[in-house]
Amino acid sequence: MSMIRNVSQAAPAGTAEETQAERVLQEPDWQKLPDIVISSLEDSKAEDITTISLDPAAALADAMIVASGRSARHVSAIAERLRDDLRKQGVRGFSVEGLENADWVLVDLGDVIVHIFRPEIRELYNLEKLWSPHAPRQE
Repeated sequence: MSMIRNVSQAAPAGTAEETQAERVLQEPDWQKLPDIVISSLEDSKAEDITTISLDPAAALADAMIVASGRSARHVSAIAERLRDDLRKQGVRGFSVEGLENADWVLVDLGDVIVHIFRPEIRELYNLEKLWSPHAPRQE
């Protein structure tokens, strides 16, 4: 059963349930968040989509999703569509950084962090290698 609540299923006006429905129009299914992100990225024709599971001790996030766009315009379009798709699924309270230049757009969803790069910027920062479980660690 979906955790997403349809506004049209709200109680009749003036009831206590209506007040609760107004406060929580939609409750996203947080377990499906990576799937929502990947689906949106695929629909936007993002390239080289990679999911990186993070060490639970990192406390940064549970996962990172990295993708590329062909140009700054494409990166911007991917990020804007992702923002719209997340809102349609009831996800709120996330931040989007980097849309102005669209070389690297970061979408912080709390447990999941999404990075959308132009290919040359992605190659420069190489987050996959940096956050790989095999990357050298300081003890």
